[in-house]
Amino acid sequence: MKSNQNLFFIALLPPKTVQQAAHEIKEHFATFYQSRAAQKSPPHITLQPPFEWREENLQNLTQLLQSFVQNYAPIPMILDGFGAFKPRVIYINVMKTPELLKIQHDLMNFLEAHLGIIHQPSKNRPFAPHLTVGFRDLTKDNFTRAWSEFSHQSFHEEFVVEQLSLLISKNGKWNVLEEYDFKSI
Repeated sequence: MKSNQNLFFIALLPPKTVQQAAHEIKEHFATFYQSRAAQKSPPHITLQPPFEWREENLQNLTQLLQSFVQNYAPIPMILDGFGAFKPRVIYINVMKTPELLKIQHDLMNFLEAHLGIIHQPSKNRPFAPHLTVGFRDLTKDNFTRAWSEFSHQSFHEEFVVEQLSLLISKNGKWNVLEEYDFKSI
């Protein structure tokens, strides 16, 4: 019997109003810079990059994530301006708050210790939280044009994220599979 594996990642999703604002920027990238790849997922801040997981072990993953979130209060977030990973990615900048840095570090260690989930590149570089609006299919020429438009634009939002989200890849798109509430304060 063949085992079914799916692709997952774990993230923090901003409130719907912020998601809508980010979605409108993604639409702008699709219309003016022919970059549609960022539209394949809801606006998010990745904590654990994509990993494969067997369908038959999904309950184990979800139970462990539920226990993990019980140790954390909702996460304050600040989005401020735009940044880039040249020459292909433009994103809304996410401030490195102590709470965000702690949960990302703890989650990566937790997943490695309890489930053997390891994203080696993330272990070898500092966490760079961001909310992608244009990437992968953004050509170098369009990157240059878009970056000249967005590099000095303002964007500022402050909010609290109440849940950790598990996303799954289905039919070329990322969808929220489950959400886990952080403990009440």
